[in-house]
Amino acid sequence: MARILIADDESKLRRLVCDFLRRAGHEPVEASNGKEALDIFNTDPKIELCLLDVMIPEVDGWEMCRQIRRASSVPIILLTARSAEFDEITGFDAGADDYVTKPFSPTVLMKRIDALLRRANMRNAKNEKDIITLDGLVMNNEAHQVTIDNIPVELTLKEYNILQKLISSRGRVYTREQLLDDIWGYDYVGDARNVDSHVARLRGKLGTWGVNHLKTIYGIGYKIEVN
Repeated sequence: MARILIADDESKLRRLVCDFLRRAGHEPVEASNGKEALDIFNTDPKIELCLLDVMIPEVDGWEMCRQIRRASSVPIILLTARSAEFDEITGFDAGADDYVTKPFSPTVLMKRIDALLRRANMRNAKNEKDIITLDGLVMNNEAHQVTIDNIPVELTLKEYNILQKLISSRGRVYTREQLLDDIWGYDYVGDARNVDSHVARLRGKLGTWGVNHLKTIYGIGYKIEVN
């Protein structure tokens, strides 16, 4: 499931939470102080969620949260015995996603963890759809922008849509007729060679990347090839 960092100086509470995490299929990683927790987070790229005690020694939970948030959007839950509104606001201002007051129900904590992981997975899936990368080319569909090695490539709408269609199903061959139907529309009346001229211009604008990846399958159509 998920690799989860739990940072708390109370060993009994850590063991209890770790037991529940393992039963749920997660992999807990323990830290007994804030410095140790930050060292683990900064050296372990597989951490998917952090449970941070606010009053932990060396580096408190709020400061841990701030430092983690500068580098990552990983979900963070703060654990604390303090329930004052000011403390909760401080936690959220530091970048926490949730705030759990001790003593707490481990079962409820697991539900909160599952909810945050689902939300993070949905966000990651959306990001993967919005931003497509291949061998130096980055296609940002939200910004409607293409770059190669960080250099912007100016494309017409048709050229952009052709590239998006092909790169979203890399390796698949699309016929000229399929591209006409999907990009120009079913009611388009014109020559399929219109696709050829657009692809030729697109390949030219993409330069070496286009030569290496935008392939013509003679007599059939086009595809994006992964070397």
